[in-house]
Amino acid sequence: MLAMETKHPLVTLSEALAAHQGVTHFAISMRAKGKGDFFKRLMRPGADCRTKTAAEVVDWFSENWPGDLEWPREIPRPRKKKEAA
Repeated sequence: MLAMETKHPLVTLSEALAAHQGVTHFAISMRAKGKGDFFKRLMRPGADCRTKTAAEVVDWFSENWPGDLEWPREIPRPRKKKEAA
C-alpha cells in the first residue's frame, strides 16, 4: 500500500470521529494510540506509519465506531472481532 493510501483512511476516520464527538484529533489519538500526537504527525507532508500500526488503528476505529455515525464508504471496514468465549 502506498503511503498516501495508508495515511488517508486514518486521517479521514480520525477527523470524522472527532467531529462527531465534538473533540479534536488529539483526543482521538489518545484513545486509539495512547499518545496525542499520532494524527498530528501523520498529517505532516511526507509522513507515514507502519502497515501494522495502520491496521491496528483501523481495527480500533472499527471496534469503537459509534452506531449513529456512518462509516466512510470509501474506506473498507474490517470485520468485527469475535468475542472471546
